Amino acid sequence: MAPVSSYVFNRLAPVGVGEHMTTPKKRPATLGELKKSGYENGSLRQELRRNLVRKMEQGEELFTGIVGYEDTVIPQVENAILSGQDIILLGERGQAKSRLIRSLTHLLDDVVPIIRGSEVNDHPLAPISRYGKDMVESNGDDTEIDWITAEERYAEKLATPDISIADLVGDIDPIRVAEGRYLSDELTIHYGLIPRTNRGIFCINELPDLAERIQVGLFNLMEERDIQIKGYLVRMPLDILVVASANPEDYTNRGRIITPLKDRYGAQIRTHYPKTLEEEIRIMEAEYKRFPDTENRLFVPNFIKEIIAEFTTVARKSPEVNQRSGVSVRVSIANYETVLANALRRAIRLHEQVGVPRASDLPAMVASTTGKIELEGVEDTRENRLFEDLLKRAVMNVFERYFTPREFESLVARFEEGVAMETGVDVPGAQYVQRLSERDGFAEGLSRLGVGESEGAVASGMEFILEGLHLNRRLNRDKVEGRYRYRS
Repeated sequence: MAPVSSYVFNRLAPVGVGEHMTTPKKRPATLGELKKSGYENGSLRQELRRNLVRKMEQGEELFTGIVGYEDTVIPQVENAILSGQDIILLGERGQAKSRLIRSLTHLLDDVVPIIRGSEVNDHPLAPISRYGKDMVESNGDDTEIDWITAEERYAEKLATPDISIADLVGDIDPIRVAEGRYLSDELTIHYGLIPRTNRGIFCINELPDLAERIQVGLFNLMEERDIQIKGYLVRMPLDILVVASANPEDYTNRGRIITPLKDRYGAQIRTHYPKTLEEEIRIMEAEYKRFPDTENRLFVPNFIKEIIAEFTTVARKSPEVNQRSGVSVRVSIANYETVLANALRRAIRLHEQVGVPRASDLPAMVASTTGKIELEGVEDTRENRLFEDLLKRAVMNVFERYFTPREFESLVARFEEGVAMETGVDVPGAQYVQRLSERDGFAEGLSRLGVGESEGAVASGMEFILEGLHLNRRLNRDKVEGRYRYRS
């Protein structure tokens, strides 16, 4: 989410009127000024629906940075908002559930008024807390108001077994009791996270991890839209959208969402991993960490991006990988970063102007893959072997999209004459270019890969072709002193 300072305070309009205050100075500072401005008391769900409809009519992008959900998840989220329903997103790790939930803040008004000092964002025109009601009763139209941003109306809590109902709803504040207030006084209550998000969006991540007795405490919030605190006769009609995320595996392994609570969510929306390689690559390119000093010092051929994305896709289909926990897109992003770093490291050490990832850089991904996937019945000693197998399948799949082995008969024939070629992470790109004239059959393949004429890109293309021929059993490959030697 953007910092508070980046929001434009320009919405001061009653529902359906569409007037705007263009500067903070024009915002009403008291209840009386707010009434004169014509500001109306609309509900949170009306606000979300109104802004969603406006964005849809104007053709605005609703969920920036969310890739692959345009025809699946996003239409269901739109339906839930238009229906005024609470939402639960169900999906494996790394499926942008949290990002999607946080993006809902873009459907909130830029700013809304609250009674100054209110802990529960009391609407000046319809306060719900004892504090808010007392302020309006005592001060009338002179009641002072503040304005809060969309970011301040969003709260998120990661569910853990040690969360108490006091954390979420509230409890008696012993300090206020010590100050002289009576236990029967509603003002002794310290409100929890949910009441403090009144008129906003409250998110619970990993809902099944929340203890069942705490889930029971959310019943009133989800159905009657109010909360109960200890033995107090307090009824606070909260105006709040409750959104949750959950991993299907958690239903059996760590906890479960109790049926009555799940029934109270209006929409249960299933998320998914990217359905195409292109979507996975778009996510990789959008999310990897960029550094200004290296932005112009790296070039990544498309086939390298495809191999990294294909590696994740292959892992998601492997019977040796636990598919219930999933293989996150963070695997692709981290692997992309690692391969780029390995190419940059070579460029720095060999004094090359541009670093270009090669097939020999791909084994470096083991460090960024280990720990991100859970294996199924595979011993730790076989983990590296499984990684190598997945990588080989990924390289072969991408190679077969570009070529067939018989296209390189002339190249294979040269190797059969007894020549060999060494590749490796520490081999300069210029060395590949020097050997290129000695190898018939590379030129057409390099042209199809679109690598251009730079030394690093040519080296990357040559390694990819050699590795593809090796995996198709047209060339042998030996590992010699950290390098690979391809021969007949």
